Amino acid sequence: MRYDKYTIKTTPEAEDILSAELAELGIDGIEIEDAAVPQEIEDSQIFYDELPENNIPEDVAYVSFYLDSEKDSRAILKGVHELIEEMRSYVNVGDGGISTSQTEDLDWINNWKEFFHQFTIEFEDGKKALFIPSWENDTSEEKHDMVIHIDPGTAFGTGAHHTTRLCIKALEKYVKKGDTLLDIGTGSGILSLMAFKFGASRAIGTDLDEGAIPAVKDNLEVNGLADADFELIIGNILDDTSVQEKVGSGYNIVVANILPDVLEPLTPMVPKLLNKDGLYITSGIIDEKADTVKAFIEKAGFEILERHDDGEWVSYVSKLR
Repeated sequence: MRYDKYTIKTTPEAEDILSAELAELGIDGIEIEDAAVPQEIEDSQIFYDELPENNIPEDVAYVSFYLDSEKDSRAILKGVHELIEEMRSYVNVGDGGISTSQTEDLDWINNWKEFFHQFTIEFEDGKKALFIPSWENDTSEEKHDMVIHIDPGTAFGTGAHHTTRLCIKALEKYVKKGDTLLDIGTGSGILSLMAFKFGASRAIGTDLDEGAIPAVKDNLEVNGLADADFELIIGNILDDTSVQEKVGSGYNIVVANILPDVLEPLTPMVPKLLNKDGLYITSGIIDEKADTVKAFIEKAGFEILERHDDGEWVSYVSKLR
């Protein structure tokens, strides 16, 4: 099978944001090349295709993705072009041009695994959780309070990305035994999985991508949560009334690790999803948009309890006034 490889010429400043936005469009197998990987990015274990001597200028980065050459990709590419132009309003995208080449690499979707390795998240109380991808064994010599086995499959979310880390840390702090959770944009199920580990009794996940179904199932099973009270609903909670009916209301926590363009129409719906003491945890927010997101969270009737930053990403924890 042949794949078309599309490479966007951009900037190091925009590369991480662009890769996250492409994932939101449903594009898998994203690769990033630049002159040097900053230490904070390297520590976060984001999937980078780093070449030691690649002759790439320091102000240039390349973000690549793959599409099946036998399928009509015009709609996806139109969306990518629109995305690049929209991003120009809040980040230096640089050139923004897209070049095309072909590959017969049948396993491209797994190639990123070479760059994703086990990592640790340390919480405010000093406890540590080790996250191990399915293709690795535990090689850590450090003692951890929790070991999580995770494989994103074709669904985004391993815990390694800044935004996911922020949500996991918030869940560890706020989830109480017996809590119920609504995980909007569940992806690999990592946030619901962690909520169960922290004491939640029930979780509902929603996602647009059917690829989340096997990813969530496998990740729950391998972490001893096959019998957990979890339900995955495929569909758009924003405008699908059947999804809204299945989701219901009365949750202790709603978590949404989603980009601001989706958070904005979602947030006014959240008060009806929570119980009166419920919490709203949001991430996926680039720091340039943090004030805008804060404003529409507060407009929806929430009080911001905490803001946390990780790299250029922001998370808010809010409660109803």
